[in-house]
Amino acid sequence: MFAVIADLKAQIDLEQVQAIAIDGTSGTVLLTDANGHALTDALMYNDASSLLQVNKLKAICPAVPITHSVAAGLPKILQLAEQANLSDVGHIMHQADWLSYQLTRQPGHSDVNNCLKTGYDALHRQWPACMKQLAPVDHWLPQVHVSGDDIARIDTGIARQYGFSSKTMIRAGTTDSTAAVIATGAQDIGDAVTSLGSTLVMKVVSDKPIFDHTSGIYSQPHGSLWLVGGGSNSGGAVLRQFFTDEQMQALSKGLDPQHDTGLQYYPLNNRGERFPINDPDLAPRLSPRPPDDVTFFQGLLEGMARIEYNAYQRLQELGAPYPKRVFSVGGGAVNDKWTQIRQRYLQTHMQAFQHRSAAYGSALIARQ
Repeated sequence: MFAVIADLKAQIDLEQVQAIAIDGTSGTVLLTDANGHALTDALMYNDASSLLQVNKLKAICPAVPITHSVAAGLPKILQLAEQANLSDVGHIMHQADWLSYQLTRQPGHSDVNNCLKTGYDALHRQWPACMKQLAPVDHWLPQVHVSGDDIARIDTGIARQYGFSSKTMIRAGTTDSTAAVIATGAQDIGDAVTSLGSTLVMKVVSDKPIFDHTSGIYSQPHGSLWLVGGGSNSGGAVLRQFFTDEQMQALSKGLDPQHDTGLQYYPLNNRGERFPINDPDLAPRLSPRPPDDVTFFQGLLEGMARIEYNAYQRLQELGAPYPKRVFSVGGGAVNDKWTQIRQRYLQTHMQAFQHRSAAYGSALIARQ
């Protein structure tokens, strides 16, 4: 992080930065002591080793189904607690919290979107009562802020070292996929955003929240509306298992978006899926592999487009609007032929826009 800041210092006048907000992948967590020093490694969002803790939470917190998945933060926290000296632990931190703490030196703060998969009730803006049955975890929970709220001014030592103004404000951030949504300008009911990064994330703007743990669906506040959706373990990381970026760029020239290969792939790197199927045992389906790399590549892209379509179909079944238009963000959004394949499956308008970066969305949060 500070290497990035040092690079920025060489390019811009950091003293002019008025506020900073940070986005980070939800479900990535670590434990720290009371002063914010890390006591454990971080368990990543795609770590699937906390199944025993998931089963425990199903019994203790049955009314908080968003935590009943190995992709959630809370079961990972319980797993980390089994490895730590409990008397030393002071705070739970998500990825974005940890980075914000590096700038404020004030631990114990988070944002509503990162806290959802740790069990936070975004509808009533409180931690659920069942958290008290998870002592001492309930004492480590952060103060939860709405994205864009002030956390604290930048630490004076950090400001002096890197050239920030002592008045630079650190504001509550969000998850990376939500920041990407904000960047696009998607704000009307029926606007949808698909993030085509290492994983696939599908979200649609709805007038009501929807939670369905059987499909890995959750809702996040989006102004007075809600972002309803979920994330698949499929995505660009699977493509890079077979091809480099340069190879994919070359292969894309030979794609035939209007004709289906007939390959029924479910592209995953490993066993386990979150959404639209919530199954920690779901196996990748990547065969048969044709001898032609172009056909194989198109089959992978079609498999991901099918996942995207099934995700929005599932959201509609549960009461969310089917997308009127889809904004695409992430590295895969620049592949025009993949966009055409996805449009063939989705049968809706694929919306062009200027800003695709989650960092831009975070900047908008900081500016507000």
